[in-house]
Amino acid sequence: MSSFDQNDFDVRFEWGFRGADEVGRGARAVVVVDVLRFSTVVEAAVSRGAIVYSYRWRDNSAVEFAKKIGGVLAVRREEATPEHPFSLSPLSMQTAKPGTKIILPSPNGAEVSLAAAEHGAEVFAGCLRNASAVAKAALAIGAPIAVIAAGERWKVDGSLRPSFEDMVGAGAILNALQSLKLSPEASAAATVFQHSHHNLQSLLLECSSGRELSRKGFSDDVVWSARLDASAAVPHLRDGAFVAKP
Repeated sequence: MSSFDQNDFDVRFEWGFRGADEVGRGARAVVVVDVLRFSTVVEAAVSRGAIVYSYRWRDNSAVEFAKKIGGVLAVRREEATPEHPFSLSPLSMQTAKPGTKIILPSPNGAEVSLAAAEHGAEVFAGCLRNASAVAKAALAIGAPIAVIAAGERWKVDGSLRPSFEDMVGAGAILNALQSLKLSPEASAAATVFQHSHHNLQSLLLECSSGRELSRKGFSDDVVWSARLDASAAVPHLRDGAFVAKP
């Protein structure tokens, strides 16, 4: 038994792939939150009937995997073209067709999703847009439930950078799980959401990650991501791919 597994609680909260390994072990359901932008992109694609494959890195192996399954590899937003329309922008998924296979590399959300799945839990992609729907799906599976904020990475050394947007996104889901016994970590994240939910758009635009995207000209992604409970789509990880839970 670890001091960090939060096993005394029905609902647990941690950060990054190591957090997924620690509190996801033994959980029945794991919700991965990467608001800007992995889990929001997954929600946008799955809501249109697309199938999203989590992939850790955008490299030659991702290109080969896309060819193997007959899928489309998502590119950086600034590299999007009519031939390669999908990117780590939720807005790019508005042209996705039902059944389209999209390979979505992400060193944050994808890595956490794959790490969580290794313990046999049911894994969902959660964000502000589908917070209530994902919480309901997790409740239907039952406790223990782990909510994992993916966070970002410091460019200097690649270490985890806990991010406001993922804390508040996780908090939105955790706030909807208050009928269960929350760990202190989970309660803290829920409290962040409670103090922020009236002003989500401006807070996301003003937080570090939001400022970074806005300075690159991607503020529309931030605005899209800040819309609380705008979607009922529940992305469910099955055999390495997120599909819409019926």
